[in-house]
Amino acid sequence: MSAHGLPAPKGGTLTGCLFDLDGVLVDTAKYHYLAWREIAGELGFAFTEKDNERLKGVSRMRSLDILLEIGGLSMDGGAKARLAERKNAVYLQYVLKMRPNEVLPGAREFLADCRSRGLKVALVSASKNATKILDLLGLTSLFDVIVDGNQVAEAKPDPEVFLTAARALGLHPRNCIVFEDAEAGIEGAIAAGMVSVGVGSSAILKKANIVVAGLRDLSVKALVETLEHLPDRHVPAATPTFNSAAKP
Repeated sequence: MSAHGLPAPKGGTLTGCLFDLDGVLVDTAKYHYLAWREIAGELGFAFTEKDNERLKGVSRMRSLDILLEIGGLSMDGGAKARLAERKNAVYLQYVLKMRPNEVLPGAREFLADCRSRGLKVALVSASKNATKILDLLGLTSLFDVIVDGNQVAEAKPDPEVFLTAARALGLHPRNCIVFEDAEAGIEGAIAAGMVSVGVGSSAILKKANIVVAGLRDLSVKALVETLEHLPDRHVPAATPTFNSAAKP
């Protein structure tokens, strides 16, 4: 293995790692849920954790559209913009209390492992608060590039955020691997022509090339070994999962 890339199926080389934020590096998803639930309550309807699954990986305004659909409500553009700002204010009340110990187990170590092997690292998040969150968690220095909801117009599963990050890193999409916890993110990675690692449930992330329960169950060495055995890096006919006991 080169210090400047990972061997990939069919002789390719992986030199860039692109990470989603929520659910991959930190569990801010719970704060999004609490904020949306509060907004739904103010509007007079219930919002469940099952409902919240539909909001993962999508933009704030698209999330609001889904919320209003669940509640059977409609609003004009101005009212929606004000409600989106209200939701963000509630969310930030939670986020601003975050501390470095809220980084998900193994995430900081895996990011450091990537960098120690000469890989370029980018954040690819729909959140407009991503930079603030990275600063609060002490993770900013581990990223070469940060692409968030302030820099892209299209929400996942559109591949814009992934392609923007690849360009910023100076890499071809085929040389990048994406770590995502949401189906929309996996679909976006596939559309961008990138290998995808699903972080979470294999039942939900069945389109991913590889699935891990969390980054603590993964090392760069284990990732390389799995990539070398994928029959087709962009067609996950069989999705391998990691056994944490087998981690080097």
